[in-house]
Amino acid sequence: MADDKSKVKQDRKRVAAGQPYELNYFARKHHLSKEQAVAIVKKAGNDRDKANKLALSAKK
Repeated sequence: MADDKSKVKQDRKRVAAGQPYELNYFARKHHLSKEQAVAIVKKAGNDRDKANKLALSAKK
């Protein structure tokens, strides 16, 4: 049985690294490859703000 996402309060301050759709969104948002996105999220943990900052600095 699939999870009913309508019954779960989402915490937008975290990146669900185990969910492919989250990694795909993060990679598209920052124009990164999937491998780059995985590495950044792994380095930042699941903290979305930290991951966003690392992604921005990686593009420079």
